Amino acid sequence: MTLSPETRKSRPDFIPPKGHRGRLSNTNGFEVMSDQNNENGNPHGTDPKSLKEAADAILAADAAANKGEAGEGAPEDDTQGDPDPFSVLTALQKENEELKDKLLRAVAEAENTRRRAERDKQDAARYASAGFGRDMVQVSDNLRRAIAALKPEDREASPETVKSLIDGVEATERQLLATFERHGIKEITPTPGDKFDAHLHEAMFEVPNSGQPAGTVVHVVEAGYMIGDRLLRAARVGVAKADDNAPQGGSEGVDIKA
Repeated sequence: MTLSPETRKSRPDFIPPKGHRGRLSNTNGFEVMSDQNNENGNPHGTDPKSLKEAADAILAADAAANKGEAGEGAPEDDTQGDPDPFSVLTALQKENEELKDKLLRAVAEAENTRRRAERDKQDAARYASAGFGRDMVQVSDNLRRAIAALKPEDREASPETVKSLIDGVEATERQLLATFERHGIKEITPTPGDKFDAHLHEAMFEVPNSGQPAGTVVHVVEAGYMIGDRLLRAARVGVAKADDNAPQGGSEGVDIKA
């Protein structure tokens, strides 16, 4: 019996009747012989084992044919999809430089923060008594005024009790100045003839016809004080005013309005 192509296509698992002699073709064109009997007397190809082997052979051949067609249509490219090693190396180097820059910046910032904290700590310990010292210098000024109120000739003529009182005031002033020294507070006392320093002195008035070069200290009103390297209070002084008879001291005058 000969099967039509339509029958073979619609029924690839068709099993020919017993005794059929001829060639049957499956959908893939492979012929299956059916004119021989197996050892059990059944036509060759009708037992399950033979059918399974035939089906496996057909599937394997079909897979090989599909693979061959795909290979012929588009040659395989083993390198397709693999990144360029040079590009990868360049990207890694760039990323390494960025991370190194960030690390250096972070280390520098941490070091600056540490130094700033250390400096603030030292300043806090050094200048903690600045406010208290600024108030106490006024006490020193009053003690000094009390001593200066008594002229030397009047002091000699004063009773012993008054002399003892003046001695006690002087001792108190000396002790107060020693305490200032222990806490880093130093006295600034310019002498007449010193050049005026705007960073340390405060000009209270100008003295004309002093015989001193213009811009020099003529009179000290109040002593100044420093704590550490900072000015606690400027020394209040009177400075020489420039005139025709006074020699020039390198300055044309001092602005006392500032």
